[in-house]
Amino acid sequence: MAANALRMTMGGALLAALMASAPASARDLTVVSWGGNYQDAQREIYFKPFAEKAGKPLLEESWDGGYGVLAAKMQAGAANWDVVQVEAEELALGCADGIYEKVDWSKLGGEDKFIPSAVSDCGVGAIVWTTGIGYDADKLKAAPTSWADFFDTTKFPGKRALRKGPKYALEFALIADGVDPKTVYEVLATPEGVDRAFKKLDTIKSDLVWWEAGAQPIQLLASGEVVMTSAYNGRLAGINKSEGKNFQIVWPGSIYAVDSWVVLKGSPNKDAAFDFVQFASLPANQSKLPDYIAYGLPDKEAGAMLKPEVAAQLPTAPANLDVAIPLDTDFWVDNIEALTTRFNAWVAQ
Repeated sequence: MAANALRMTMGGALLAALMASAPASARDLTVVSWGGNYQDAQREIYFKPFAEKAGKPLLEESWDGGYGVLAAKMQAGAANWDVVQVEAEELALGCADGIYEKVDWSKLGGEDKFIPSAVSDCGVGAIVWTTGIGYDADKLKAAPTSWADFFDTTKFPGKRALRKGPKYALEFALIADGVDPKTVYEVLATPEGVDRAFKKLDTIKSDLVWWEAGAQPIQLLASGEVVMTSAYNGRLAGINKSEGKNFQIVWPGSIYAVDSWVVLKGSPNKDAAFDFVQFASLPANQSKLPDYIAYGLPDKEAGAMLKPEVAAQLPTAPANLDVAIPLDTDFWVDNIEALTTRFNAWVAQ
């Protein structure tokens, strides 16, 4: 598809830019993640302890994702980021384009220490996370139980929110329209399936609010601006713990994925960057994350260290996995450009 040609063109341009760029001047290690209560947790578990251990500052930034952001940084020359947490298709695209450093898995204890989906030539799994329906159980008398409920504005009147972009929105629309979650990507791979998804989104377009940063759906629920929203499971659990909210997630029909740490090609802090990734992957450190935010752990040993009642709240718990589906990374690598173009045109109508 068009995305394949884009990758070939972009990949060549990126590699040329990398080869032409002069060595970057020394600066402090910079780690980039997703902000909000997730990054608050990372700061306590990873950033501060690593900086203390290394005896050097660690700078942190946040971003909202998008491969184009990374591509633009690399095309401009030496990037000012070193370690970035990326989503699955950003990992695949950047690995294919050669903008990430290769991972030496022997320094991480070997690939078999991690769940298979956390292992890549250029990325190390950081979390397993789920996107599902989030709602405030203190405000809704009857709880939604499916994406059909999300799209039912008669049963659940009021605004609802989705992440801005075709990814997730199209899958959830098809599931709401009766498509079996296990076949949703087969349907979405057809022109008729894409049309069907947008037609379903049309039914609630006037009631939709769009969000981009992971902290936004939590804010939208807390303010009462929306009655429900797609949201990351860890953000919901995190705010319940920190602020005593009663935000719940609907696991059936949710979509789970793995985020990974990558080190940008040509980083002047390459060694320190991989030292950080190794530190963040240590079972003793990674196992602390669910105490702050309910994301699954890619390191097998870290997962085994969790108390049963903690593990049961994570996307990796069997009861939660059984009713969810994995994000189809290959589908989105091939189709993200074309479907984003159509999505943006649809939103603007």
